[in-house]
Amino acid sequence: MKKIEAIVKPYKLEAVKEAVTALGIYGMTVTEVKGYGRQKGHTEQYRGAEFVVEFLPKVKLEIVVSDARVPGVTDAIRRAAMSNSIGDGKIFVQEVSGAIRIRTGETGDEAL
Repeated sequence: MKKIEAIVKPYKLEAVKEAVTALGIYGMTVTEVKGYGRQKGHTEQYRGAEFVVEFLPKVKLEIVVSDARVPGVTDAIRRAAMSNSIGDGKIFVQEVSGAIRIRTGETGDEAL
């Protein structure tokens, strides 16, 4: 099993959700986060004062899938989240050693 973490722009969340749901993935965890990468924030004006916004709002998605589903899910996320501009985000894939469904006690891929 693998855990896919994707950091995307907030307005792309619905498109990514639809893309992975179309693949039969019905569970994901979504967290509102802030961060920066190459875009390094930006400057804004508020009531005449200029200030730097260093951490930009993003959304982090966490999805655990079987090993065989990783290429399809990561490609669907990439295509749905892409806007061809800086700050589109990142996708990370990590090994998961196990999973247990609390309600039924199912383990491994059956717990997903």
